[in-house]
Amino acid sequence: MKRAAIITSSDSGYRGEREDLSGPVIREILEANGYSVVSAILLPDDRQMLSDAMAEIADQNKAELIVTTGGTGFSPRDCMPEATKAVTERDVPGIPEAMRAYSAQFTKRAMLSRAAAGIRKRTLIVNLPGSPKAVRECLEFIISELEHGIEILTGEASNCARK
Repeated sequence: MKRAAIITSSDSGYRGEREDLSGPVIREILEANGYSVVSAILLPDDRQMLSDAMAEIADQNKAELIVTTGGTGFSPRDCMPEATKAVTERDVPGIPEAMRAYSAQFTKRAMLSRAAAGIRKRTLIVNLPGSPKAVRECLEFIISELEHGIEILTGEASNCARK
């Protein structure tokens, strides 16, 4: 079974002042698509803590996919893309580009997303927005293609032909 980890970035959520509504949406979509969610953590908007969590999951081969939510906007504390880029070895710019293009059909504010995606060892890391609505739109749009990318990354792809 494919393994996934979820990381939510939220200062107020970490302090217990706000419920994480996006993490559960990610879990629902991942599980509906055959992923086992091996970890779901909520951290503050702290670049080092976020980077350390992603690196640990990838380096210890805990999951083939890490999906993050939050911290991709313009707030001075938003640092998820920077935390992601600090630990990834290879960028995967097509994923956030595709999400922004798709989301732009619903809101022009999609252009304000700073989401990133990349690879560390045999783990794909993808940043999603912070709102449950945007998380659902973006993850449902990319989920089938993520599976193919992960199969290639892990050497499990039986056919590299385009679908």
